[in-house]
This record gives sequence, structure tokens and C-alpha cells, in this order.
Amino acid sequence: MARLNVNGKPLEYSADEGTPLLWVLREQLGLTGTKYGCGVAQCGACTVHIDGVAVRSCAMPAAAVKATQKITTIEGLSLNGSHPIQKAWQALDVPQCGFCQSGMIMAATALLKDKPNPTDKDIDDAMTNICRCGTYNRVRAAIHVAAKEMAAAKSGGKTHSKAELGKTSLNIEHVEGAKA
Repeated sequence: MARLNVNGKPLEYSADEGTPLLWVLREQLGLTGTKYGCGVAQCGACTVHIDGVAVRSCAMPAAAVKATQKITTIEGLSLNGSHPIQKAWQALDVPQCGFCQSGMIMAATALLKDKPNPTDKDIDDAMTNICRCGTYNRVRAAIHVAAKEMAAAKSGGKTHSKAELGKTSLNIEHVEGAKA
């Protein structure tokens, strides 16, 4: 039996050498928050962290992940949805259908780990996940809100509840003449 460290727990699985990590997580370990979208590492619905780095699990063979590497899925990000990214996502109503959101949240979390105060360009460059509902402006706003919350928590400043975060202005620019 092969072993993986998933969400802080050593877990065993049995799969062919080329089986993607996505399918081991979903089918053998029962962690279905990570989604299948395209199967070719383009859409990002399958994003997880391996040692804190965002990885598209549909193209990563499970056998390529060492038992000492730490895999974090959406289920392991926080026990109760209290991670600042998750709070901002909920407060700003980022998801519409929600299918891509676990991958989006994982990509955004990795971004903020590397760039705690990202610019819009940083966000655009890092967030290559595809959202068929087109919630990109809300994704950007939620990342900025989460970055501010994380900075406040780090400096001992005031953080906000989800309800307070929900009152945050989205500051979404509208192009004149554009149709929704």
C-alpha cells in the first residue's frame, strides 16, 4: 500500500502507478471537495496544495507524491470555513454555481501565502482557474478582502465577521455600454 499525507493525516491507498492524485483523493480517500473539470490541468477545479504550492491534481500522478509531502485539500484548509479566504468568499457571494470554487479558493490561498498584499496584476497572473459563471471580479475583490483580514490578524488589528465583510464594497468597475 502506498501512503500519502493528506490534511495532516497519513493515509494509505492502492492504485496503478499512473493514477492521477485527483482520483485517489476522490475515489479512494473520499475527499470529494476537489473537483474534476477538464482532466488536462487547464481549468483548475482540481487544485490542491502540495507543500503549500498550488498543484493541478488531475495531471499529477499520485505515485509522484512522496509520503513526506503534505497535501492539503479544500477539506483541510479549515475545519469550519474560518480561513480568511473562505470567509471573504462567503461574505462577497463569490460563487454562483460553485463547481470551480474549491480550486479557486486553493489557488487564492497559495497566492496569498506567496504575496500577502497582491496587486490586481498579481491576482490576474496567479488565478488561471476557469470559472464558467464569470465571477472573476468577485474573486479579485475577495482576495483583496482576505489579504486585508490576514494582515490585520498578523498585526494584532481588528478582523471582521463574515457579516461585516459582506458590507465590503466590491468596487467592481462597469464598462459603459456593456451588458450584463
